[in-house]
Amino acid sequence: MSGVLSGKRGLVMGVANERSIAWGIAKAMARAGAELAFTYQGEAFGKRLEPLAQSVGSDFMVDVDVTDDASLDAAFDALGARWPTIDFVVHAIAFSDKNELTGRFLNTSRANFKNSMDISAYSFIEIARRAHPLMTENGGTLLTLTYMGSNRVTPNYNVMGVAKAALESATRYLANDLGPEGIRVNAISPGPMKTLAGAAIGGARKTYKHTDMNAPLRSNATLEAVGGTAVYLASDAGACTTGEVIRVDGGFHVLGMPQADNL
Repeated sequence: MSGVLSGKRGLVMGVANERSIAWGIAKAMARAGAELAFTYQGEAFGKRLEPLAQSVGSDFMVDVDVTDDASLDAAFDALGARWPTIDFVVHAIAFSDKNELTGRFLNTSRANFKNSMDISAYSFIEIARRAHPLMTENGGTLLTLTYMGSNRVTPNYNVMGVAKAALESATRYLANDLGPEGIRVNAISPGPMKTLAGAAIGGARKTYKHTDMNAPLRSNATLEAVGGTAVYLASDAGACTTGEVIRVDGGFHVLGMPQADNL
């Protein structure tokens, strides 16, 4: 897929470290020829991001709090001043109190429900609202990340499952709103991955092992596979794909039960 994103430029939001799904996407897009900008939240994440951004030839990083309208406005103003147009945005942002990612969903607090929905789902709408005026030449692509806990009960995923369901629905509605402008909106749904965010969910190691043993491909997703999917969606090859949730999970989503040896 070398060169398929040559001449394209975009924003990647949510790189926490070198194991982040967002970083897997960023590396794949850079290899495909894209020019990248990045956001981070807070000084600590900025320090981690800087050498990664430099490794793919990027010198554009901006601190953003997606719950703060002024922060979002400032970030996209800076992006627009740097690049009059962009071709894609990758939204890889989600959060919930890890103390509520164990045990029963029934015990979700009102405060954490609101915060999880705001950061994990509503922020995609806010970002789309600010990004689409910059996608004026040939349309563009908005990508977000979800997980199958949105539509199947997954132990300890709890309120994040509800937030991801909202995110997937928002993806469809945004696809319909922005389609006339040539902007595609899609979600990628990897299986469990060994990331900083994934580690916050109770029983993460057991979930990872279970899917690795039972998925039809007998493998969890890799950063390279997710990155390649993002490149396809952002490239001209993805020109007629919008409103979709693309699963990159080794086929685990097709199963009704574990493999016979693991029953």
